[in-house]
Amino acid sequence: MNEVLQQIKSRKSMRVFEDRPIEAMLKKEILNAAFEAPTAGAMMLYSILDITDETLKKKLSIECDNQPFIADSPLVLIFLADYQRWYDAFELENCNPRTPGEGDILLACADAIIAAQNTVVAAESLGIGSCYIGDIIENCETIRELLNLPEYVLPAAMLVYGYPTEGQKNRKKPVRFEKQYIVYENKYRRLSREEHIQMHEGRNEKAGVANKNVSEGIKALCNRKYMSDFSLEMNRSAGEYLKKFRIK
Repeated sequence: MNEVLQQIKSRKSMRVFEDRPIEAMLKKEILNAAFEAPTAGAMMLYSILDITDETLKKKLSIECDNQPFIADSPLVLIFLADYQRWYDAFELENCNPRTPGEGDILLACADAIIAAQNTVVAAESLGIGSCYIGDIIENCETIRELLNLPEYVLPAAMLVYGYPTEGQKNRKKPVRFEKQYIVYENKYRRLSREEHIQMHEGRNEKAGVANKNVSEGIKALCNRKYMSDFSLEMNRSAGEYLKKFRIK
C-alpha cells in the first residue's frame, strides 16, 4: 500500500493536541492544499476563515455545543460556502444577476467541503491531526454575526488542527461499515431490517463488541444524535437561512 493510501486509511479525528503551534510553513502548505482541490467551474465557491483571535475561538467553542478543545486548538479554520464573491463580481460588471438559489449554495458547500478535505489529507501527511466540527452549522444567527458573514455566505465546515497527543495517536479508529452496505451498482437500494442488523453486528464484531444489542444501540444513537437538541437546532437555523434562496 502506498504512503498516501496508508495515511487515508489510518487517519482518525484528533481532539487533544500538544501545546505547541503549527509552524508557519506547514500552515501555509495546509492552506495551499485547499486551493488545489477540485472546484465547480474553477470558480472556487468558498472562502476560508483563519481564526486566530483567542476570544473568538472561545466563543465558537461555546456556540459549537460547548467543546473546549476547539478553543485550545493551535489552528482553527472555517470553510465558508461563498457565492457572495461571484455575485458581487456579477453586479459590479452590470450582469443583472439573479438571486442565488438553493442549488447555488449547495454547489458552494460542495466546493468548500472538498477544499476542507484536501487540508485534512495534507495535514495528516505532515503529522498534524485534525477534527471536523459539524456544530458550526448550529446557532446560525449567532455564528453569522460572530463571523461577519454577508448574505450569500454560510459556514459549511469547521476544522481544528494540531499535533496530537500520544493518547490520541494510540486511540483506536472507529470501525466502518462493510462495503456491501455502502456501495451499490448503478441504483440505490434500501436495506431490510435483517440487513441493518447484520451491518451493525458486523461492525460491532470487528470493533470487539460482538455482544452489544444492535436494536438498543440504534435507538440510543437516534436519541443521542438524530433527536438531540443540537440536531434540531442545526436544522432550524440552517433551514431559516436557506429559506431566502428558494426560488419562487
